[in-house]
Amino acid sequence: MKKILLLSALALFAAQLRAESKREDLVTRIETCEAILQDFMIHRDTAIPASVLQKARAIVIVNQFKAGLLFGIKQGYGVILAKKSDGHWSLPVLISAGEASLGLQLGAKSVETVLIITDDATPRLFFNNHFNVGVDAKAVAGPKAAEVENNNHPIIDAPVLVYSKSVGLYAGATVKMGYLSRNDDANRILYATEYTMPELLYSDWVSAPAEVQPLMAYVQKLAP
Repeated sequence: MKKILLLSALALFAAQLRAESKREDLVTRIETCEAILQDFMIHRDTAIPASVLQKARAIVIVNQFKAGLLFGIKQGYGVILAKKSDGHWSLPVLISAGEASLGLQLGAKSVETVLIITDDATPRLFFNNHFNVGVDAKAVAGPKAAEVENNNHPIIDAPVLVYSKSVGLYAGATVKMGYLSRNDDANRILYATEYTMPELLYSDWVSAPAEVQPLMAYVQKLAP
């Protein structure tokens, strides 16, 4: 029985990955990530402070889903946008997010996360196959807008500030959230180009299709 459940979970995981190769599904990912960021910003208890956004050199938005009985798979997707030297934000570049774990895991939950990257070196770690948040670069929970307004947040100096709706986080607490990885196949389909993550993030060689422009405009408004 356990073996059957394990094989079923793996088969479902593989089927979902194959289904995500359609361009309309990739556009939906972009739109979902924009909605996640907007939802963070309109609620005072999750909003990212303007002072933090001003320091942003890259923004990552991640949507994950965790489910399973004997074999838990936390899979998902996200986008990364980088701030270029001229102050404009890049195309949203699709990434994958996942974490496999063995053990008894009952129930399921959605995990929405926004990462604010505050230096220019850390976004380039995504050029590798896997970027482990909290391992490859120090990651801590970022202060919320309400905390900043009340002047009761610590001064935080870390390359990655994490905002998550999955659990309550103390500002400044160290965070590890599994791996993120580049997804060149998805970006090739979305942007109809052979250029990969480095060029999409830091060059002007690919024009922004209409579907990604609202997210780009929203990030530019938040962090000009």
